[in-house]
Amino acid sequence: MKYRHLFFDLDHTIWDFESNAKETLHDLYLSNALHEKGIPDFEVFFEKYSYHNERLWDRYTKGFIKQEELRWKRMWLALLEFKLADETLSKKLAVEFLELLPSKKNLFPYTIEILTYLKGKGYSLHLVTNGFESVQHNKLRHSNLKDFFIEVITSEASNSLKPNKEIFDYAITKSGALINESIMIGDNLDADIQGGINAGMDTIFVNHLNIKPHIHATYVINHLKELESIF
Repeated sequence: MKYRHLFFDLDHTIWDFESNAKETLHDLYLSNALHEKGIPDFEVFFEKYSYHNERLWDRYTKGFIKQEELRWKRMWLALLEFKLADETLSKKLAVEFLELLPSKKNLFPYTIEILTYLKGKGYSLHLVTNGFESVQHNKLRHSNLKDFFIEVITSEASNSLKPNKEIFDYAITKSGALINESIMIGDNLDADIQGGINAGMDTIFVNHLNIKPHIHATYVINHLKELESIF
């Protein structure tokens, strides 16, 4: 085996963040009666939230803002799109979102099958994620992914963020792996693929959205089942 340690990203790679976030926000839209507060269309609200969430995550990963600001400001900015300037509601939604989100269970097709296949072949599976410590562990528990992974390395625990080399160094040390027997598997070119390259690791770009890559990964796949042709 060329590789022994496989490092996966979680959100957008195997755990379907988009579907789970949408379900969570729809639940909060109803429970907080946002339709009575000037937000008549949930789909538009979700579109606005997604836009601001992506922008703020980019700022967070580049070190411009802290966790807490990310958590509530994505709600604040989404509400502002509907002229609803309510900081108290924004912070309430932020707390409820992170409480409910990890209980959602949508995974990308073939996730359980490929992890079972890889574990059965003797690979050591780990996670490297920019997500929050308690949230990510709860996602794994609720979606029955916990037992597949030996080490779960979060940005919070490692005090670093992908694509910084430090989080990968931390992951390599914690897992007892060697760089030349390790590979990073993720959907984000700038965080996962560039991060793996920064650390000297081979990489697999999981191109779920079939975009044109601007960073060269060692391998490119469009479906998780294609990992069987690599391993």
